[in-house]
Amino acid sequence: MPKILISTTTFGEFDPVPLDLLKKAGINFDLNPHRRKLTGEEVAVLAQGTAGIIAGTESLSGDVLRQIKNIKVISRCGAGIDNVDLETARELGIAVHSTPYGPTRAVAELTVGLMLDCLRGISQSDRSIRRGEWQKPMGWLLEGKTVGIIGFGRIGKTVCRLLQPWGVKVIAYDIVPPPDNLGAAIVTFEHLVANSDILTLHTHASAGCIINPNSIAKMKTGAIVINTSRGNLVDENALYSAVQSGKLAGAGIDTPPEEPYTGKLRELENVIITSHIGSYAKEARVLMEKQAVENLLSELKAHYA
Repeated sequence: MPKILISTTTFGEFDPVPLDLLKKAGINFDLNPHRRKLTGEEVAVLAQGTAGIIAGTESLSGDVLRQIKNIKVISRCGAGIDNVDLETARELGIAVHSTPYGPTRAVAELTVGLMLDCLRGISQSDRSIRRGEWQKPMGWLLEGKTVGIIGFGRIGKTVCRLLQPWGVKVIAYDIVPPPDNLGAAIVTFEHLVANSDILTLHTHASAGCIINPNSIAKMKTGAIVINTSRGNLVDENALYSAVQSGKLAGAGIDTPPEEPYTGKLRELENVIITSHIGSYAKEARVLMEKQAVENLLSELKAHYA
């Protein structure tokens, strides 16, 4: 029977169906023994002798893939595949799949939640009370704000839909102009950066560092940055300086530059940092796990039929 590695931090904890599907198909599997994000080197060791990997966000570089002999498929439990060296995968004949639809709603809802948290100081007030203080920070309404969405794909569009009842103006930028703008004004990158009260990122890691000293200088004083996409899109030092100086009012970061995050953004009360939990809604997680298993089984069936 073929064997696979499930390298995600957790798998099958909220619904046994994904693991049952593997068992029913006669697939042996090993779970992540460390229950944390694995290093590439750890994956290379744990995946020896496997026909496939149900992968998380760990690095699957060319060096890692070349160390795993006879692997047939990488099935990402998540939307992005920027952690996989696709060129090497093609060279080695490794099929790569993702689950782009599973986390969409969960990431979009967290994005809106971070907007509200930053505007109203919810986490900040909670921490203050736990320190024995009783302060009432003055915040802002979401209503009437201009929200700029960079990356108007599945998640960006879902954020737009969620914001429609809130009385906000939505502007969006995408390298490929979308056929359906859902009522958002499609603008240039420069216009979006200069006119957004809240700027939220929903693009690929390949876009590079978008929030940098140059773009921050063009942003409104008092603007807010939300990143639930990829850590490399934001210059950590530039964001720290901008929030500390008051140029930016705050930020909500679900994808910090490294994980686990121990950097200096933790020092700033008005920067909300979450532990890459965008897809961590039970319903979304179960859907992604089932889709990841189905993608993997489909590929393995072709090889072991």
